[in-house]
Amino acid sequence: MNGENSRWGAGVAGVAPLVVVAPFWFALTWLAGRLLAALTPLPWWSVPLAWLAAGLTLFWRPVQIAALAPVVGGRAPTTDEWSRLAPIWAAVSSRANLRDDRFVLRVVDSNDLNAFACGGHLVLVTTFALDHLDDEQLAGVLAHEVGHHLGLHTVALTAMHWLSLPITQVSRTAFVLQNVATAATDAFVAHSSALTALGRVCAGIARCIAWALLSIVYAADATANLVAHRSEFDADRRAIQMGFGTPLAGALRKVVALGHGGRAVGWRARLQASHPAARTRIARIEAVLRHPSNLQPG
Repeated sequence: MNGENSRWGAGVAGVAPLVVVAPFWFALTWLAGRLLAALTPLPWWSVPLAWLAAGLTLFWRPVQIAALAPVVGGRAPTTDEWSRLAPIWAAVSSRANLRDDRFVLRVVDSNDLNAFACGGHLVLVTTFALDHLDDEQLAGVLAHEVGHHLGLHTVALTAMHWLSLPITQVSRTAFVLQNVATAATDAFVAHSSALTALGRVCAGIARCIAWALLSIVYAADATANLVAHRSEFDADRRAIQMGFGTPLAGALRKVVALGHGGRAVGWRARLQASHPAARTRIARIEAVLRHPSNLQPG
Protein backbone atom coordinates (compact mmCIF):
# COMPACT_ATOMS: atom_id res chain seq x y z
CA MET A 1 0.00 0.00 0.00
CA ASN A 2 1.51 3.34 -0.97
CA GLY A 3 1.38 6.51 1.07
CA GLU A 4 -1.53 8.04 -0.83
CA ASN A 5 -3.70 4.94 -0.43
CA SER A 6 -2.78 4.78 3.25
CA ARG A 7 -3.75 8.41 3.74
CA TRP A 8 -7.14 8.04 2.06
CA GLY A 9 -7.75 4.65 3.66
CA ALA A 10 -7.15 6.06 7.13
CA GLY A 11 -9.44 9.00 6.41
CA VAL A 12 -12.30 6.83 5.17
CA ALA A 13 -11.90 4.32 7.99
CA GLY A 14 -11.91 7.11 10.57
CA VAL A 15 -15.47 8.03 9.63
CA ALA A 16 -16.79 4.53 10.39
CA PRO A 17 -17.44 5.10 14.15
CA LEU A 18 -19.30 8.30 13.29
CA VAL A 19 -21.50 6.37 10.85
CA VAL A 20 -22.34 3.86 13.61
CA VAL A 21 -23.51 6.45 16.13
CA ALA A 22 -25.01 9.21 13.92
CA PRO A 23 -28.40 7.58 13.10
CA PHE A 24 -29.15 6.88 16.76
CA TRP A 25 -28.05 10.36 17.81
CA PHE A 26 -30.41 11.81 15.20
CA ALA A 27 -33.28 9.62 16.40
CA LEU A 28 -32.88 10.84 19.99
CA THR A 29 -32.50 14.50 19.08
CA TRP A 30 -35.46 14.17 16.69
CA LEU A 31 -37.62 12.86 19.56
CA ALA A 32 -36.38 15.64 21.83
CA GLY A 33 -37.09 18.16 19.09
CA ARG A 34 -40.63 16.85 18.62
CA LEU A 35 -41.26 17.18 22.34
CA LEU A 36 -39.84 20.71 22.33
CA ALA A 37 -41.97 21.64 19.31
CA ALA A 38 -45.09 20.39 21.12
CA LEU A 39 -44.35 22.58 24.13
CA THR A 40 -42.85 25.69 22.51
CA PRO A 41 -42.96 27.58 19.20
CA LEU A 42 -39.48 26.29 18.33
CA PRO A 43 -39.21 23.89 15.36
CA TRP A 44 -38.09 20.29 15.98
CA TRP A 45 -34.87 20.72 14.04
CA SER A 46 -33.63 23.35 16.52
CA VAL A 47 -32.48 20.56 18.89
CA PRO A 48 -30.18 18.65 16.50
CA LEU A 49 -29.01 21.92 14.96
CA ALA A 50 -28.15 23.38 18.37
CA TRP A 51 -26.27 20.20 19.31
CA LEU A 52 -24.26 20.27 16.10
CA ALA A 53 -23.50 23.98 16.56
CA ALA A 54 -22.30 23.35 20.11
CA GLY A 55 -20.14 20.50 18.83
CA LEU A 56 -18.46 22.77 16.31
CA THR A 57 -17.20 24.96 19.16
CA LEU A 58 -15.12 21.98 20.35
CA PHE A 59 -12.87 22.60 17.35
CA TRP A 60 -12.42 26.29 18.18
CA ARG A 61 -8.95 26.79 19.58
CA PRO A 62 -9.93 28.92 22.65
CA VAL A 63 -12.58 26.37 23.66
CA GLN A 64 -10.10 23.52 23.32
CA ILE A 65 -7.57 25.33 25.51
CA ALA A 66 -10.07 26.49 28.14
CA ALA A 67 -12.46 23.54 28.27
CA LEU A 68 -11.36 20.45 26.38
CA ALA A 69 -7.77 20.31 27.69
CA PRO A 70 -8.84 20.25 31.38
CA VAL A 71 -11.48 17.61 30.61
CA VAL A 72 -8.79 15.23 29.31
CA GLY A 73 -6.43 16.18 32.15
CA GLY A 74 -4.14 18.51 30.23
CA ARG A 75 -2.34 21.43 31.83
CA ALA A 76 0.17 23.99 30.68
CA PRO A 77 3.79 22.79 30.97
CA THR A 78 5.74 24.04 33.96
CA THR A 79 8.71 26.33 33.38
CA ASP A 80 11.15 23.41 33.61
CA GLU A 81 9.01 21.21 31.35
CA TRP A 82 8.68 23.95 28.75
CA SER A 83 12.42 24.69 28.77
CA ARG A 84 12.90 21.12 27.58
CA LEU A 85 9.82 20.85 25.35
CA ALA A 86 10.16 24.20 23.54
CA PRO A 87 13.15 23.31 21.30
CA ILE A 88 11.77 19.83 20.64
CA TRP A 89 8.37 21.25 19.74
CA ALA A 90 9.97 23.90 17.52
CA ALA A 91 11.95 21.21 15.66
CA VAL A 92 8.83 19.10 15.06
CA SER A 93 6.83 22.12 13.89
CA SER A 94 9.64 23.17 11.56
CA ARG A 95 9.92 19.70 9.98
CA ALA A 96 6.15 19.65 9.49
CA ASN A 97 6.24 23.16 7.94
CA LEU A 98 3.96 24.47 10.69
CA ARG A 99 4.03 27.51 12.94
CA ASP A 100 5.02 26.70 16.51
CA ASP A 101 1.56 27.82 17.67
CA ARG A 102 -0.45 25.83 15.10
CA PHE A 103 -1.12 23.20 17.77
CA VAL A 104 -1.29 23.54 21.55
CA LEU A 105 1.04 21.39 23.65
CA ARG A 106 -0.21 20.27 27.06
CA VAL A 107 1.07 17.91 29.76
CA VAL A 108 -0.96 15.19 31.51
CA ASP A 109 0.08 14.00 34.98
CA SER A 110 0.03 10.26 34.37
CA ASN A 111 2.12 7.14 34.92
CA ASP A 112 1.37 5.93 31.37
CA LEU A 113 4.10 6.17 28.76
CA ASN A 114 1.85 7.91 26.31
CA ALA A 115 1.00 10.95 24.25
CA PHE A 116 -2.16 11.65 22.29
CA ALA A 117 -3.80 14.10 19.95
CA CYS A 118 -7.22 15.49 20.80
CA GLY A 119 -9.78 17.71 19.09
CA GLY A 120 -8.30 19.80 16.34
CA HIS A 121 -5.44 21.56 18.12
CA LEU A 122 -4.32 19.69 21.23
CA VAL A 123 -1.22 17.52 21.57
CA LEU A 124 -0.83 16.02 25.04
CA VAL A 125 2.15 14.21 26.52
CA THR A 126 2.35 12.49 29.89
CA THR A 127 4.82 13.28 32.65
CA PHE A 128 5.89 9.63 32.55
CA ALA A 129 6.88 10.05 28.89
CA LEU A 130 8.82 13.21 29.78
CA ASP A 131 10.68 11.28 32.48
CA HIS A 132 11.47 8.15 30.46
CA LEU A 133 12.06 9.32 26.87
CA ASP A 134 15.13 11.18 25.69
CA ASP A 135 14.77 14.30 23.56
CA GLU A 136 14.96 12.49 20.22
CA GLN A 137 12.42 9.87 21.25
CA LEU A 138 10.12 12.56 22.58
CA ALA A 139 10.40 14.39 19.26
CA GLY A 140 9.41 11.20 17.44
CA VAL A 141 6.35 10.77 19.66
CA LEU A 142 5.26 14.39 19.22
CA ALA A 143 5.75 14.11 15.45
CA HIS A 144 3.48 11.06 15.48
CA GLU A 145 0.76 13.03 17.31
CA VAL A 146 1.11 15.95 14.90
CA GLY A 147 0.69 13.34 12.16
CA HIS A 148 -2.70 12.44 13.64
CA HIS A 149 -3.77 16.07 13.38
CA LEU A 150 -2.45 16.45 9.84
CA GLY A 151 -4.37 13.31 8.88
CA LEU A 152 -7.54 14.70 10.52
CA HIS A 153 -7.77 11.49 12.55
CA THR A 154 -9.04 13.29 15.65
CA VAL A 155 -11.90 15.13 13.94
CA ALA A 156 -14.22 12.17 13.36
CA LEU A 157 -13.35 10.69 16.75
CA THR A 158 -14.17 13.93 18.59
CA ALA A 159 -17.43 14.24 16.63
CA MET A 160 -18.29 10.63 17.46
CA HIS A 161 -17.82 11.20 21.18
CA TRP A 162 -19.92 14.38 21.01
CA LEU A 163 -22.78 12.63 19.22
CA SER A 164 -22.54 9.75 21.70
CA LEU A 165 -23.25 11.97 24.70
CA PRO A 166 -27.08 12.07 24.32
CA ILE A 167 -27.12 8.30 23.81
CA THR A 168 -25.02 7.72 26.91
CA GLN A 169 -27.10 10.09 29.03
CA VAL A 170 -30.42 8.55 27.96
CA SER A 171 -28.96 5.11 28.69
CA ARG A 172 -27.96 6.21 32.19
CA THR A 173 -31.40 7.71 32.74
CA ALA A 174 -33.01 4.43 31.67
CA PHE A 175 -30.89 2.54 34.20
CA VAL A 176 -32.02 4.97 36.90
CA LEU A 177 -35.65 4.47 35.90
CA GLN A 178 -35.15 0.71 36.03
CA ASN A 179 -33.87 0.98 39.59
CA VAL A 180 -36.71 3.33 40.57
CA ALA A 181 -39.33 1.00 39.08
CA THR A 182 -37.83 -2.01 40.84
CA ALA A 183 -37.60 -0.22 44.20
CA ALA A 184 -41.11 1.23 43.91
CA THR A 185 -42.53 -2.18 43.01
CA ASP A 186 -40.86 -3.88 45.97
CA ALA A 187 -41.79 -1.12 48.41
CA PHE A 188 -45.33 -0.17 47.48
CA VAL A 189 -47.11 -2.79 45.38
CA ALA A 190 -45.67 -6.09 46.55
CA HIS A 191 -49.14 -6.98 47.90
CA SER A 192 -50.63 -6.87 44.39
CA SER A 193 -49.52 -9.48 41.85
CA ALA A 194 -50.92 -7.42 38.96
CA LEU A 195 -49.13 -4.22 39.99
CA THR A 196 -45.98 -6.17 40.76
CA ALA A 197 -46.06 -7.64 37.25
CA LEU A 198 -46.59 -4.16 35.80
CA GLY A 199 -43.66 -2.81 37.79
CA ARG A 200 -41.45 -5.66 36.61
CA VAL A 201 -42.46 -5.00 33.00
CA CYS A 202 -41.65 -1.29 33.33
CA ALA A 203 -38.26 -2.09 34.89
CA GLY A 204 -37.57 -4.62 32.13
CA ILE A 205 -38.43 -2.14 29.39
CA ALA A 206 -36.16 0.48 30.95
CA ARG A 207 -33.36 -2.08 31.25
CA CYS A 208 -33.73 -3.13 27.60
CA ILE A 209 -33.66 0.48 26.43
CA ALA A 210 -30.60 1.21 28.57
CA TRP A 211 -28.62 -1.77 27.30
CA ALA A 212 -29.69 -1.23 23.69
CA LEU A 213 -28.42 2.36 23.77
CA LEU A 214 -25.28 1.40 25.65
CA SER A 215 -24.52 -1.31 23.09
CA ILE A 216 -24.56 1.37 20.38
CA VAL A 217 -21.88 3.32 22.25
CA TYR A 218 -19.86 0.14 22.79
CA ALA A 219 -20.16 -0.70 19.09
CA ALA A 220 -18.98 2.78 18.10
CA ASP A 221 -16.03 2.55 20.51
CA ALA A 222 -15.09 -0.90 19.23
CA THR A 223 -15.28 0.32 15.64
CA ALA A 224 -13.13 3.31 16.56
CA ASN A 225 -10.52 1.02 18.11
CA LEU A 226 -10.45 -1.25 15.08
CA VAL A 227 -10.01 1.55 12.55
CA ALA A 228 -7.60 3.39 14.85
CA HIS A 229 -4.91 0.87 13.89
CA ARG A 230 -4.85 2.23 10.36
CA SER A 231 -4.67 5.81 11.61
CA GLU A 232 -1.74 4.85 13.87
CA PHE A 233 0.18 3.47 10.92
CA ASP A 234 -0.70 6.58 8.92
CA ALA A 235 0.55 8.87 11.72
CA ASP A 236 3.75 6.80 11.91
CA ARG A 237 4.22 7.29 8.18
CA ARG A 238 3.80 11.04 8.53
CA ALA A 239 6.37 11.09 11.35
CA ILE A 240 8.78 9.26 9.02
CA GLN A 241 8.11 11.85 6.32
CA MET A 242 9.13 14.55 8.80
CA GLY A 243 12.37 12.70 9.46
CA PHE A 244 11.47 11.27 12.88
CA GLY A 245 11.10 7.61 11.96
CA THR A 246 14.18 6.38 13.82
CA PRO A 247 13.44 8.36 17.03
CA LEU A 248 9.82 7.15 16.95
CA ALA A 249 10.98 3.53 16.62
CA GLY A 250 13.30 4.16 19.57
CA ALA A 251 10.40 5.46 21.66
CA LEU A 252 8.37 2.37 20.79
CA ARG A 253 11.26 0.15 21.83
CA LYS A 254 11.24 1.93 25.16
CA VAL A 255 7.53 1.15 25.42
CA VAL A 256 8.28 -2.54 24.82
CA ALA A 257 11.19 -2.49 27.31
CA LEU A 258 8.86 -1.12 29.98
CA GLY A 259 6.41 -3.95 29.37
CA HIS A 260 3.77 -2.00 27.42
CA GLY A 261 2.38 -2.10 23.90
CA GLY A 262 1.97 -5.87 23.68
CA ARG A 263 -0.23 -7.64 21.15
CA ALA A 264 -3.88 -7.98 22.14
CA VAL A 265 -4.89 -11.61 22.66
CA GLY A 266 -8.48 -12.66 22.06
CA TRP A 267 -11.27 -10.88 20.25
CA ARG A 268 -12.40 -8.90 23.30
CA ALA A 269 -8.90 -7.55 23.85
CA ARG A 270 -8.60 -6.67 20.16
CA LEU A 271 -11.88 -4.74 20.30
CA GLN A 272 -10.63 -2.81 23.34
CA ALA A 273 -7.15 -2.09 21.93
CA SER A 274 -6.91 1.32 20.29
CA HIS A 275 -3.30 0.81 19.17
CA PRO A 276 -1.57 -1.95 17.22
CA ALA A 277 1.23 -3.82 18.96
CA ALA A 278 4.35 -1.70 19.43
CA ARG A 279 6.53 -4.38 17.83
CA THR A 280 4.32 -4.34 14.74
CA ARG A 281 4.68 -0.58 14.45
CA ILE A 282 8.45 -0.83 14.89
CA ALA A 283 8.67 -3.45 12.12
CA ARG A 284 6.63 -1.29 9.75
CA ILE A 285 8.66 1.82 10.49
CA GLU A 286 11.92 -0.03 9.91
CA ALA A 287 10.59 -1.52 6.67
CA VAL A 288 9.79 1.95 5.34
CA LEU A 289 13.16 3.29 6.48
CA ARG A 290 14.89 0.45 4.60
CA HIS A 291 12.84 1.10 1.47
CA PRO A 292 12.13 4.86 1.26
CA SER A 293 10.55 4.38 -2.17
CA ASN A 294 7.50 3.00 -0.35
CA LEU A 295 7.03 6.37 1.33
CA GLN A 296 4.92 8.43 -1.06
CA PRO A 297 4.21 12.13 -0.55
CA GLY A 298 0.86 12.63 1.11
